[in-house]
Amino acid sequence: MLGTRSALRAARRLSAGYFRRRSPLIVGRSADRVDSKVSDKFCYHSFRPCSADGFKYSSSVLFSTASTSTSAENGLDDNNCGAAADGVQLINSESPAESLSTTSSISDAYYAIELALDSVVKIFTVSSSPSYFLPWQNKSQRESTGSGFVIHGKRILTNAHVVADHTFVLVRKHGSPTKYRAKVQAVGHECDLAILVVENEEFWEGTNSLELGDIPFLQEAVAVVGYPQGGDNISVTKGVVSRVEPTQYVHGASQLLAIQIDAAINPGNSGGPAIMGNKVAGVAFQNLSGAENIGYIIPVPVIRHFISGVEENGSYVGFCSMGLSCQPTENLQLREYFQMGPELTGVLVSKINPLSDAYKVLRKDDIILSFDGIPIANDGTVHFRNRERITFDHLVSMKKPNETAVLKVLRNGEKHEFCINLFPLKPLVPVHQFDKLPSFFIFAGLVFIPLTQPYLHEYGEDWYNTSPRRLCERALRKLPTKPGEQLVILSQVLLDDINTGYERLAELQVNKVNGVEVENLKHLRKLVEDNSKERIRFDLDDERVIVLNYDLGKVATSRILKRHRIPYAMSSDLINDENAPELELACSN
Repeated sequence: MLGTRSALRAARRLSAGYFRRRSPLIVGRSADRVDSKVSDKFCYHSFRPCSADGFKYSSSVLFSTASTSTSAENGLDDNNCGAAADGVQLINSESPAESLSTTSSISDAYYAIELALDSVVKIFTVSSSPSYFLPWQNKSQRESTGSGFVIHGKRILTNAHVVADHTFVLVRKHGSPTKYRAKVQAVGHECDLAILVVENEEFWEGTNSLELGDIPFLQEAVAVVGYPQGGDNISVTKGVVSRVEPTQYVHGASQLLAIQIDAAINPGNSGGPAIMGNKVAGVAFQNLSGAENIGYIIPVPVIRHFISGVEENGSYVGFCSMGLSCQPTENLQLREYFQMGPELTGVLVSKINPLSDAYKVLRKDDIILSFDGIPIANDGTVHFRNRERITFDHLVSMKKPNETAVLKVLRNGEKHEFCINLFPLKPLVPVHQFDKLPSFFIFAGLVFIPLTQPYLHEYGEDWYNTSPRRLCERALRKLPTKPGEQLVILSQVLLDDINTGYERLAELQVNKVNGVEVENLKHLRKLVEDNSKERIRFDLDDERVIVLNYDLGKVATSRILKRHRIPYAMSSDLINDENAPELELACSN
């Protein structure tokens, strides 16, 4: 057993080097991408330099390694690690039980480091997001960092928000000064996961892949490994599992299973593994802003679903949805009204997405009693494990696309059984638009775009209150009625003699062109180009009308584009390769 002085020296060596001050950093908030009600609570964790006022230290980080040196090189070996823990016990006068816990905790942290040294990498991302107010141009370039780890098949798993809207990605192994170019093979923004590949074989020399484990039980210990703010070297924070339940994923604004832990998850930790034993229990991705040590990791079932979907289909396929909005039936009078006996439990169907398979068989006011034979409680939860309960949405999300589910339904007091095909559903108004350019179409200075939530986010952190109320309500609540449907809006008017007087009609939805209902932006473009009348008419919300001379409008389009230095009259996704539209050619000239 080491003496007190030896124990102190060992403890100093363990903690040496972590609090070395580097450039000031700040948490990267997500208010520009998700509902403000969510973004006020959660942060995700790639980070970038900012003012010195934003610098924070990680008070919960146990220690970090300064290089690839082993514990023996630091004056410690496998035998005296325990002795050092015993030395700490003598200093703190701990009881035998506390000593055993301390020894186990340090041993677990040591094992997590040794396991992660050859697997966890630091990711350097250069990204540029589009401007939705000016959809023909990008915002300024920014740099951020995150973490990732090697999995089987010479791939790196990380968070989607670490590489969102990327233009250039580099990765660096622990203990190596060399950065290697990486490519994004697949990305799932709903589950906040991404897979990177490195073509340079030199990078893979000496790396080890980590294996995926299972969902940890409550109070089980996990170690989060990554490259958080406050230093440049690998770091480990240790904590226990606090709860397991579906949680709002900030980046993709989706509701999926997540694990809450009390380990510190700081900017830069994103994409790093949470290790339990010798396997990965999850991927660190967000924390609860304003709270002490409340972090979240993506659990293994969600990770496996993402990876298997990529392997089977070659790209990310998404998570299934039934397309239902359901109400709990906890009120006794409500259950009696729908003829639910005391032995029956379930949820009430309030709204059905017309594009879902459930729309063909279910009806409003149906009571869903069970999903695949698993009873649904009146509060919408199902049994999970060991007296834990989670919402039945988790069962739906874990289904693979085109799999079927058996629903037991109570309708007008009679029980029915239906088979429903499950697949991912797209909302009428997209929640996010990462890694793609916005769509737009310009005619006579009128800028038409499809309504998206990222467009509303341009109104600031409090976009829910500052964006146009009517557009916000439609974005959050309206359901599609047919495939490919979009809400096309007049986002702004680029002033010119031809459109003077119409500038106040911006931010209204376009309902018709020459009396024909608009299905989407591509359809609007076709209606404009195929116009054969002298004048063209646009019908907007509030019965507002825009009428323009068609030939003068085409001439004005080229003039306005040149004045505002806009290269094309439409986004590339609207251009037909077979027959390039006349407007696009005119403005390029």
